[in-house]
Amino acid sequence: MKKIISVLCRIPPLKWVMLTAAGIVNAFGITLFLTPVKLYDSGISGTAMLISQLTPEWLSLSVCLIVLNIPLFLYGMKKQGAVFTASAVYTVLVYSVTAWLITDVLPVDVSIASPLAGTDLLLCALFGGVISGVGSGLALRYGGAMDGIEVMAVIFAKRLGLSVGTFVMVYNVILYVICGIVLRSWILPLYSIVTYAAALKTVDFIVDGLERSKAALIVTSESEKICSALQEEFGCGMTIIDARGGYSGAERKAVYFVVNRFQVMKMREIVQSIDPLAYITLSEVADIFSANQDK
Repeated sequence: MKKIISVLCRIPPLKWVMLTAAGIVNAFGITLFLTPVKLYDSGISGTAMLISQLTPEWLSLSVCLIVLNIPLFLYGMKKQGAVFTASAVYTVLVYSVTAWLITDVLPVDVSIASPLAGTDLLLCALFGGVISGVGSGLALRYGGAMDGIEVMAVIFAKRLGLSVGTFVMVYNVILYVICGIVLRSWILPLYSIVTYAAALKTVDFIVDGLERSKAALIVTSESEKICSALQEEFGCGMTIIDARGGYSGAERKAVYFVVNRFQVMKMREIVQSIDPLAYITLSEVADIFSANQDK
């Protein structure tokens, strides 16, 4: 018990708030747009939706989510760590409780059609995917997770010779094929793929942000002049790395510099005006953290 309390105390208050928001938002996307028209989410959430439709009424979506997700998170505790597991279990509990409140407590009829999009499958698929993607993205961004299949992917993907993304995709393809066979119709599974695509892009947006920075690696013989010019123009620091030409053996310096996409062309002009022979490579940077940044 002391160990559990110790783990929970290590999670900052802001993280609890954002994980709570993640669970609530995800539940709204699923229960208001997908469940009423029998569209399916991806992963364990989609599996829970299918099972809840085929089993007695007492085995609701909320119950299925808890029964299927939490054992997977606990199984993956050694691989993912206690803090991640506690965060993920909490997020799933919030998601499940909110889904139960919407479907069984609040005066909202979600039994036949979406209260916001009616029976329009395309609208339900798109908005359900985007909203649930916001929830899943917030959960991932703040150290939790909404779906136990991601934990299983981390554990088993390498053993099967797959990447984590491929493992999740294969699971979802199998899920949608089973849905099509059970329903004897491919319309809803095909629209569910639209939901999956919308959710996936939204998760990327939430986790990585709208404006990814660019990391520039500048190999040059004029490192001091270039650093001085870049610092004067952009007002930020950079890192100088010792380098040597692989073919010529000549001593060089490599300047590591992070800019946003609006600064790339200006940075290129400055570098080439000082050293026309400078070699510049650019790569995307999703997040930037400093050593003293608050956690």
